[in-house]
Amino acid sequence: MAGKLAVSAFCGLVLQVIPHVAEARDRLLIVGSSTVFPFASAVAEKMGEGGSKHPIVESTGSGAGFSLFCKGVGENTPDITNASRRMKPSELETCMANGVTPVEVEIGYDGIVLANSRHGPKLELTVDQIFQALAEALPSEEGVLANANMSWSDIDPGLPNEKIEVLGPPPTSGTRDAFEELVMETGCKSFSELSGEQCTRIRHDGSFVEAGENDDLIVGALEANPATVGIFGYSFLMQNLDKIQSIGVNGIEPTFEKIASGEYPVSRPLFIYVKKQNVGVIPGLEEYVEAFTSDEAWGDEGYLAQKGLIPLAHEERQRQAQDARNLTPLKF
Repeated sequence: MAGKLAVSAFCGLVLQVIPHVAEARDRLLIVGSSTVFPFASAVAEKMGEGGSKHPIVESTGSGAGFSLFCKGVGENTPDITNASRRMKPSELETCMANGVTPVEVEIGYDGIVLANSRHGPKLELTVDQIFQALAEALPSEEGVLANANMSWSDIDPGLPNEKIEVLGPPPTSGTRDAFEELVMETGCKSFSELSGEQCTRIRHDGSFVEAGENDDLIVGALEANPATVGIFGYSFLMQNLDKIQSIGVNGIEPTFEKIASGEYPVSRPLFIYVKKQNVGVIPGLEEYVEAFTSDEAWGDEGYLAQKGLIPLAHEERQRQAQDARNLTPLKF
């Protein structure tokens, strides 16, 4: 509910802000993923330092960002949407039906992190254990029933005897989509009695709480309750290491190197999508894309890597940058 309220509030803000910006429309409007938000904001700040108008960057979640982005073209629509998952074919169809041609730019990789307060217990979990903590229903001797695991120790006596309370992203979030695919679907494979939507349905009995798109609020809640677990992108872990600690998954900690190598099991690509029709109409759009795809920004030693972005391989960065500058349309 919190995520829905946040998106609703933002949509109202967009209706108010965009016409005001459109009077001169001298700056970019960027929406989308909360995970990509710090990277997009860092590039926007660099542009502002160079004398350009500082782009407006808002965190709406990937799904809501695609919805806003695909509504149409021109001054009253976002120029870029950030995403922590790839655009779906159905979303591309909506874009095209409204005259929008998205240009897809894969910008790097991210790990989906589970973490708790540094004052809480140091947890190590497997994908199977995470699934058993969060699945809506699990097999039992009486059949598939509502998840009865109330404490971590109910899953494994070696885990803390603490109430399961996980704060995570809402359904509009790309982080939620990736978490369902990489954790819930994978964990579900251990249970032959479950299939399809049974694998991705997350419990709604209070053990999992949708915390909206503001990851900073999740960090604050973890500080307040050391036994609570949060789910968010690796970059937010890096920004808050003085407050929170990571939870190893399958015995692997979410480090820069482990995510880059693919060894950490919960990692995914990140994207920005550029509205081709707004290039040449909205000042600064081409310059922003060029700045984002420069080695200074997304390179191995770039300032985005310092903020937690896991860079693409050099050859892939070159290909992505070329496609971005050529405004190559997204195709499936």
